[in-house]
Amino acid sequence: MRTREAILDAAEQIMLEEGYAGVTTRRVAARADVNQGMVYYHFGVMDDLFTELFRRGADKTFRRQAEALASPQPLWALWDMMQDPSHSALTMEFVALANHRKAIRGVIADSSSRFRRLQEEAITRILEERGAASDTWPPLALILFLSSVSRFLLMEQSFEISVGHDQMTAVVEDHLRRIEGERRTPPPR
Repeated sequence: MRTREAILDAAEQIMLEEGYAGVTTRRVAARADVNQGMVYYHFGVMDDLFTELFRRGADKTFRRQAEALASPQPLWALWDMMQDPSHSALTMEFVALANHRKAIRGVIADSSSRFRRLQEEAITRILEERGAASDTWPPLALILFLSSVSRFLLMEQSFEISVGHDQMTAVVEDHLRRIEGERRTPPPR
């Protein structure tokens, strides 16, 4: 199991440093300090390695989302999670990879659909519990609004663009205040 994790860690680091095109069995093996054959033994083909790497990250994100949605202010926690830049570079690499590899595209689509269903159920419940179901956007529209705004802001920040970001963040956070009140815990830094 350690070898498998070392291989995944190595692939992730190469992907972050050089992009998905830099991830080869030879380079992954060298970074993981294993024989190249071990990469094939554990993952077969590169699509399987990329798929497992994506799933590992998605599983971590599912856990983070579950924690956010179980918190006292789930919408604030979800917004904070969506704004976390630590996974945006890897996400962008997987999006680029999915443009070239159909198998990866399917895995991402399945995972994204699962995320969306869980978010919809949770947001619907949260809005109903707070008596805000009729005072706000429909749950799926709210989810898409939060995730789209956060992704776009993160993408622009990666290019050092911030014009209008404070205003857009203020609009989102004003809406969250109307549903959940003032943020009780400071946003993560």
